[in-house]
Amino acid sequence: MVAADRLRTYRGKRDFERTREPSGRAARAEGGAPRFVVQIHDARRMHFDFRLQVGDVLRSWSVPKGPSGDPADKRLAVPTEDHPLEYEDFEGVIPKGEYGGGTVIVWDRGTYEPLSHDRRGRPVDFAESLERGHATFRLHGSKLHGEYALTRFRSGADGEDAWLLVRKGPARADGHGTPDPRRARSVRTGRTLAQVAADAGRR
Repeated sequence: MVAADRLRTYRGKRDFERTREPSGRAARAEGGAPRFVVQIHDARRMHFDFRLQVGDVLRSWSVPKGPSGDPADKRLAVPTEDHPLEYEDFEGVIPKGEYGGGTVIVWDRGTYEPLSHDRRGRPVDFAESLERGHATFRLHGSKLHGEYALTRFRSGADGEDAWLLVRKGPARADGHGTPDPRRARSVRTGRTLAQVAADAGRR
């Protein structure tokens, strides 16, 4: 499926004359390792958005408590619509009344290595492993490092899936835990949610 089709739901929920979010009309994947981004989103409910580049889009999950470096923490991850690749850089305020209205910061970003294999140890296409409901990968971010897994544990008849995001292997002694979202700073600009909202209000 081409990116334009995969972004139909994303575009249909947004008025790009009101929101500064990217429309993604020119999104094309470049060479190199696939990207990931974790954004903190102070919307109706505070949550983290976990996004993995798969082809020409960012596959996205809403993670209420955020990713954890502790393997004992099993974080609920609810799939959301695919986002354009440019969304990796988005930081700002989505206007009130718009879908997802609220403040967004880029908490972490970097590259990842797909690690999914079949029972015989042969590599499995990452998009295919997600379709099957279990994908493993290694993050190389500014804050998040190491192996993680996304596993679908419920597939609703209404299309509402539920996944778990879990850190694999031992916890990192020097790793970053899930931050207090209101005190967390953007890896892109060093600003907090409050500072991004204040800067937007001055414009």
